[in-house]
Amino acid sequence: MGFFYFLKKKKFYLHFTISILLTIFLIWIVLKSLNIFTHHGEILIVPDFNGSTIEDIANENLQNEFRFVIIDSIFDPNKEKGTIVMQDPLPYSKVKKNRKIYLTIVAKLPEKVSMPNLVDLSLRQSIVLLETIGLKLNYLDYEPDFAQNAVLEQLYDGEIIEPNTLIEKGSKIDLKVGKGVNVTKFPVPFLIGKNQKEAIRTIHLAYFNVGKEYFLDGNDPLHLRIYKHKPSWDSEELLTQGDYINVWYRSDEHFDFDELLESLKPDT
Repeated sequence: MGFFYFLKKKKFYLHFTISILLTIFLIWIVLKSLNIFTHHGEILIVPDFNGSTIEDIANENLQNEFRFVIIDSIFDPNKEKGTIVMQDPLPYSKVKKNRKIYLTIVAKLPEKVSMPNLVDLSLRQSIVLLETIGLKLNYLDYEPDFAQNAVLEQLYDGEIIEPNTLIEKGSKIDLKVGKGVNVTKFPVPFLIGKNQKEAIRTIHLAYFNVGKEYFLDGNDPLHLRIYKHKPSWDSEELLTQGDYINVWYRSDEHFDFDELLESLKPDT
């Protein structure tokens, strides 16, 4: 009976009501705090940072909206040092405030690689090995030697470079190559439509050197393709090892290479 009597008292209902209101208020405070910490409902659009630098980001006070983490750096001689080349999340993604943005930038100092030993390897093997470690073949110097198309010496800036020497990635290497004991002639390869890297590689694999390069529509390496070359692939002219092939480039943004290739239809 004492319990039911207590329930009838006004003070009980007053205390009970206050307890409920206090509980609701505390729950509201907790939920509000979670919204603040998690930025609930606050969506930001990730800008395109490609080509920008960390200094550019700092100048725009974007650290107040995102958290930036540099996860990698690459060496690219065609891009400005210190600029951003990749980002995650991608540009224009929708994210919450303070989202981490992972960046890859162009290294300010070029990466060093170890010069391999190319002596006694074939020219083809040497080209593949140089490409694998990020070095470039520059010039082929042929001299009489019974070891035809085998590397006799490897040079950098006109001097012999010893194996295991550290050298900047992207450096150009000259090779002295055996010409054989008999004079041998080789056909001119078909280069039309190839990009700059493919064309240079094809010329070297055919035992020739790149001569003069002419750029008719600018020199953007992403769009350069061979428009013509001299001697031409259809000239029936045979060349000796180390001879030069001059090339003309056009941009595939301004010229229809598909139509050109269709009109040529080489037997290759």
